[in-house]
Amino acid sequence: MAARKGRRRTCETGEPMEAESQDAESKGPAQVYLPGRGPPLREGEELVMDEEAYVLYHRAQTGAPCLSFDIVRDHLGDNRTELPLTLYLCAGTQAESAQSNRLMVLRMHNLHGTKPPPSEGSDEEEEEDDEEDEEERKPQLELAMVPHYGGINRVRVSWLGEEPVAGVWSEKGQVEVYALRRLLQVVDDPQALATFLRDEQARVKPIFAFSGHMGEGFALDWSPRVPGRLLTGDCQKNIHLWTPTDGGSWHVDQRPFVGHTCSVEDLQWSPTEDTVFASCSADASIRIWDIRAAPSKACMLTTATAHDGDVNVINWSRREPFLLSGGDDGALKVWDLRQFKSGSPVATFKQHVAPVTSVEWHPQDSGVFAASGADNQITQWDLAVERDPEAGDSEADPGLADLPQQLLFVHQGEMDLKELHWHPQCPGVLVSTALSGFTVFRTISV
Repeated sequence: MAARKGRRRTCETGEPMEAESQDAESKGPAQVYLPGRGPPLREGEELVMDEEAYVLYHRAQTGAPCLSFDIVRDHLGDNRTELPLTLYLCAGTQAESAQSNRLMVLRMHNLHGTKPPPSEGSDEEEEEDDEEDEEERKPQLELAMVPHYGGINRVRVSWLGEEPVAGVWSEKGQVEVYALRRLLQVVDDPQALATFLRDEQARVKPIFAFSGHMGEGFALDWSPRVPGRLLTGDCQKNIHLWTPTDGGSWHVDQRPFVGHTCSVEDLQWSPTEDTVFASCSADASIRIWDIRAAPSKACMLTTATAHDGDVNVINWSRREPFLLSGGDDGALKVWDLRQFKSGSPVATFKQHVAPVTSVEWHPQDSGVFAASGADNQITQWDLAVERDPEAGDSEADPGLADLPQQLLFVHQGEMDLKELHWHPQCPGVLVSTALSGFTVFRTISV
């Protein structure tokens, strides 16, 4: 991972960002730029993107920032690697006024790969062709929005048979379920979208709402095994179970699951057992529950001090018996649920220098995961990677010796990162949301 002379590069595999300095040639050999670890950029230096480290990279904005989003599975096929890509998201805004918020479905399409740099001998005719090609390669975005009173803390999408729905946690203390079929239809048809935005959007209401939490929350997860089964957790330490009914509605158990002593930050259903779920909390604990028991007795296992402080996010691997967690301490921890009683993670990684805001396992590769942090970094990891002792990275730059061996890539450039998701049908594609907007990218590392 050597840097070119006169440039100071980040520690990303493939070096996706470079620090340019006008007088770099006179300042001696370059150093690897380690986010949050090395000295700040000098005057005249700035980080610039190295497109050769990305297969795909696009950014988009929707007006008010979105704290949360989810990827909507589509009917375009699985394992899509051919470019350009099309993808669908469901997101909710955090606007300055409660009345200005929107729940929205986004269709991003014509997403081409990063463009190779121009050759040195390119002529005017080639430049004109490049301009025409650039016009054809412009990414496109369609938005179908509906009014939502109150900022949206979290959005999670599920399919009830052929019906797509979104669970929405509002800062006003209410959890709602919205039907998404109409919004997904109109983002595919410009004429229908114009009609919808003019005549229909104001009439769209949730198909179900629950106000029993008595306060706002962030934790929400649909069961991947039982369609319509939902968990919601609030800042008052309560977790409620939603059970779908025959009439297309839900029964919400008023008895909360009892155990946490502070805000419930995240919830995750088991991918292999219908009745088991995990929770994490600002009380620093991670708990495993079984809904077959009464709510007051449903907690089976507890790790009381999973992190040094709040446990913000967890993610349950769909392929291995592993749970991934991220906390205010900036640490990422991997828990083997077969050894959960020991209270010790099987792996701990420390690259983030601020609270971890999102974690997620790669849907196809069981050892790969990604994380985002309040330090404006997205990190990609591979548990199977070990440093090659013959590579000599640590000798070339001693700073590299401190990096975790499993760290594949560090992505920067976003402001105030909130959430990320791997696309389940487009291998290696990551989508993130931040104060600065949405980013869709795929690195050369995954």
